[in-house]
Amino acid sequence: SKGANTMLELLKTVSLFNKLNDIQLSIINGVCRKSTYPAGKLLFREKDQGDAFYIILSGSVKIFTSSPSGEEKILTILRSGDSFGEMSLIDGKPRSASAATLEDSTLMALATRDFLDLLRKNFDITLAIMQELAQRLRDTNQQVNDLVFLDARTRIIKNLLLIANKSGKREGHLLNIPMPLNMQELARLAGVTEDDLKKVIRDLQDKRLLLFSDQGFILDLSKLRS
Repeated sequence: SKGANTMLELLKTVSLFNKLNDIQLSIINGVCRKSTYPAGKLLFREKDQGDAFYIILSGSVKIFTSSPSGEEKILTILRSGDSFGEMSLIDGKPRSASAATLEDSTLMALATRDFLDLLRKNFDITLAIMQELAQRLRDTNQQVNDLVFLDARTRIIKNLLLIANKSGKREGHLLNIPMPLNMQELARLAGVTEDDLKKVIRDLQDKRLLLFSDQGFILDLSKLRS
């Protein structure tokens, strides 16, 4: 049915499941529960025991931490197609942050118990998920390597290229990325301060390697050589 197909398409976008085929995804779909929550609903609190993994079908969710005085710091805002909470499914450790809906939201939840049961019965799914986690570990190792061996400017350019390869369209030596540049996120990925990032960004603009457009930003690869 159309609904089931849409669910499989959505499950395919979840990074933990991106190595799975349609048969494996429909097995996972079979144990997920769909629920709708009002705006402002606390889904779980930091330090809670993790008991489910969530996929957002519609709406949005903020992931945040709170200081002892009750001050909130939003770490990220997730929207339709995003997933969160999968680490607790695997390691059973407490939540590293809190999650709450920002608007009326429909989520799919996969309970730890059902997930572990699924892994026990389907070795192919277990293996695919292990491969995805191994890939994440390799990526992290590469980032650590970059932090040790590459200077800040090279790391920033490398991360701009990674973003561009994921979301950009190439026309000749121009890479168009149709989304605004998130400075905070980029600084974190490249392991630099936001001040250092702004300096490098200005320099890249002066050299016409990085251009800003109405939709997002453009990288001019012909200027990379210099």
